Amino acid sequence: MRAVVYRKPFDVAVEEVPDPRIEHPNDVIVRITSTGISGADLHVYEGRTAAEPGIVFGHENLGIVEDVGSGVTGLEQGDRVVMPFNIACGFCRNCVAGLTGFCRTLNPQGVALGLCGNSAIAPYPGGQGEYLRVPYADFNCTPLPPGMDHESDYVLLADVFPTGYHGCELAGVRPGETVAVFGAGSLGLMAAYSALLRGAAQVFAVDRVPAWLATAREMGATPIDSAEADPVQQIKDLTGGEGTDRGVDASGHHVAGAAPDQVLNQLVQVVRPAGSLGVPGYCVPPDPGRLPLSLDAVFEKGLRLGTGQANVKRYNRQLRDLIVQGRARPGFVVSHELPLSEAPTAYESVERQAEGYTKVILKPEAA
Repeated sequence: MRAVVYRKPFDVAVEEVPDPRIEHPNDVIVRITSTGISGADLHVYEGRTAAEPGIVFGHENLGIVEDVGSGVTGLEQGDRVVMPFNIACGFCRNCVAGLTGFCRTLNPQGVALGLCGNSAIAPYPGGQGEYLRVPYADFNCTPLPPGMDHESDYVLLADVFPTGYHGCELAGVRPGETVAVFGAGSLGLMAAYSALLRGAAQVFAVDRVPAWLATAREMGATPIDSAEADPVQQIKDLTGGEGTDRGVDASGHHVAGAAPDQVLNQLVQVVRPAGSLGVPGYCVPPDPGRLPLSLDAVFEKGLRLGTGQANVKRYNRQLRDLIVQGRARPGFVVSHELPLSEAPTAYESVERQAEGYTKVILKPEAA
């Protein structure tokens, strides 16, 4: 089959790789119809992880079940499904507690993660190809309505929509509160959107990319251009000097022209005393600076801090049902739907934040 393969930093190619096959009775093979390029993919693309040449990218995957293992009980050939970016077993201590982002079974290196198509974390090829093997399929495949409707909404259930929602959960966003979201790429927009879904009275979206800020405004958030002035002061001026109740770092700790610790420490400054912060964005250890945090300020202000990747299975059925009922349409962040063959150009454009690029969905079946 054709798939997006990592060659070296800033170099990916669409190549022929072996077709996946059923390896365990609870596996299924999914024919991929939509697969997203994630900010976490850029960490691998830029050479900031332990990824070795030859891995297949892609952990935001949606498609149709093509083949079913003998032990699968809840899925049939032809089912339309979306898979969480952090595949999990469903039965370990963390999974039973709802912490599927930290599955203790799918972590052969001892890391509490289970990702497909991402560095050396787990030996599972990604889904930026024509087919994907899904382990523990009864648990990891979330059924979707049949057909092709709302494809750009449903594919976001694999990662960015639940991750944005998770950022709000980590921060404890409640109805009527004010929220500052730093970063207005696809994750930041989904965090701001989720805050509004959760009933926030006012949401500030901070970035320096005009198109992203325009999307935030259209969505109902208050855009804050960090290129114009200090975003902390801008938000304090708009909140009577108090700051916000909650803050979400959706920058991924990779902000052009900023030190690695800048965004997190700005959030510490902008959130009012006794407020809370959520940090759902992906951070890899090789990043320079190791994210020094002003812990003294966190302590003095009595702030609570929640971190960690999203437990997607904890949210994606409810978020799916919001889409089914027309209460949520997260697909507004999708800027491009492209054939798989255009993946190398798409990666280059997303990495340099080319004008007009927010979220790219690849279509393996497109010409």
